[in-house]
Amino acid sequence: MTNKLIYFIANWKMFGHLNSLKSLDKVIYFQKKNKNAKKLKIIYCPPFTLLDAFVRKLKKTKIKTGAQNCSFQSNYGPPTGSINAMMIKSLKCEYVILGHSEKRSKGENDKIINKKIFSALKNNLKVIFCIGETSTQKRKKLTKKVLYNQLNNGLKNIKNKKNIIIAYEPVWSIGSGLIPKIEDLNNTTEIIKMFLTSKMKFKNPKVLYGGSVNPKNITLLRKVTNLDGFLIGGSSQNSNKFIDIIKKTFN
Repeated sequence: MTNKLIYFIANWKMFGHLNSLKSLDKVIYFQKKNKNAKKLKIIYCPPFTLLDAFVRKLKKTKIKTGAQNCSFQSNYGPPTGSINAMMIKSLKCEYVILGHSEKRSKGENDKIINKKIFSALKNNLKVIFCIGETSTQKRKKLTKKVLYNQLNNGLKNIKNKKNIIIAYEPVWSIGSGLIPKIEDLNNTTEIIKMFLTSKMKFKNPKVLYGGSVNPKNITLLRKVTNLDGFLIGGSSQNSNKFIDIIKKTFN
């Protein structure tokens, strides 16, 4: 797994304030001094309130910044509390997470996600596109069908595929402490990559795993050799845990 570029994406969720930026110092120093620096790409996705501060803090580093969501509307408009891709890009952010299960569970469907992806790519943002099955779908052996549908519908008519990263996040795993069996995860990753290559004309697709990634289970997860990295939630909010995950991926 570690003979290629590995992504470590920190999804800070609803966490952090300006003083939280001090915790980045450890990660910045680690990234700068790490012998595997050329093999890892660290991306922080904090809440909207911290995007500008993160971009400024990380400006002279190789660590990138992304948003956790964006509106499907490309232009300014009336939706209170919404932020679009153009506004995110204006802060010099480079990435955005879309299709997260927490948004899907609140009614966001594939059609809306597809519009968001269009808007993000139009504004030169790289997309971290989340897909994954629920526990019920897994129990009914519908995982493959669900993932295919999410990919087909979410990426419908999308041309700029080189700026899309897939994050496989089984819904039943997020925040539960549970992770898939390594053999199952390896097979699912391969299924996703084959579908992207053969059906959607991706060249060298990038697939990450997300869902309860922590310093304890990373030694198992790193055995899934066809993964290209990890989307990390709660553990990324603690710089020591985040660094530990990166270290254990390479050791």
